[in-house]
Amino acid sequence: MARLTSTDRGTRSDPDSFAGGYFRNAVYRHWDPHEVDVAGDREALLDHEDDFSGGEFDMLRLGVARFGGGEEAVTEDLLPLALALEDTDARMFLTTQLYEEAKHTRFFDRYWTEVLEPVAAELDLEPTDPTDERYLNDDYVALFEEVEAAMAALLDDQSPEALARAYSHYHVVAESVLAQTAYYSLQSAFSDTGDDAVITRPREEMPTLSGLVTGIARIRSDEGRHVGFGMREVRRLVQAEGVDEAVVQGTLTGLMPHVAGIFTDIEGPVDHGAIVAYAREKLSRRLDIITDADEAVPPVEELVAIDGADPGPAD
Repeated sequence: MARLTSTDRGTRSDPDSFAGGYFRNAVYRHWDPHEVDVAGDREALLDHEDDFSGGEFDMLRLGVARFGGGEEAVTEDLLPLALALEDTDARMFLTTQLYEEAKHTRFFDRYWTEVLEPVAAELDLEPTDPTDERYLNDDYVALFEEVEAAMAALLDDQSPEALARAYSHYHVVAESVLAQTAYYSLQSAFSDTGDDAVITRPREEMPTLSGLVTGIARIRSDEGRHVGFGMREVRRLVQAEGVDEAVVQGTLTGLMPHVAGIFTDIEGPVDHGAIVAYAREKLSRRLDIITDADEAVPPVEELVAIDGADPGPAD
């Protein structure tokens, strides 16, 4: 009861603290996964039936299945970190992150049932379930098993080293390097303003999936905030709490083969080499921010500024 009965800490939260500012940003940028208009994506996919072959549609299903599965996994894995934290504002921010991971899971489930299932039926393709094991290769399974183990370890060990490993697994690799790379590849493939260097065929042969791209932009914005929080905490643990940066570097580099392996069985209009290079650049940049005393985590407003991702405050 010490936390509840303490009389020397003033109010329970500080909106001007680092975590308090992240909490406010999350509240301001609320969005509803059910309000993203995905209906047009069905027509776009059917209009490109000849260009976007059945095999490539299966690759889209694989990508959405992995995104949804990943979001579900990180939703389930986050709670031990909230229990390990003592700071009220950090715990408050973690509640927004847990809520947002659940929203991301719901968006991909909705996209599956409202877009991919009807299109598959129209094209007379085999119906599939997003939890089908065919969509989860060995590296995908291994990565999320390691994330789960690192987070669950916090239930017994809340040392700075254990926290640094947990943040590195969850926020830096799963959320930053893997998710941001995968979302970037989908935006590049299915947006009018995507990166042409990532796709392997003319853009006019690709359907523009505005609903998917809008949802991903919202998700990337949320995860920019999650990643910033995690990087700041890992940086603090290294710079102020004495955690050896080798603990962080070893964790990140040890997981990179799984990140690369997750993309190896994805065929179609995305260049594997460009995507893996993007992921490695992300990893290198994260390490610089964490370990270099002259670096700094960008402001949260910059981290969440993804094109098309700002829904503004709720009415």
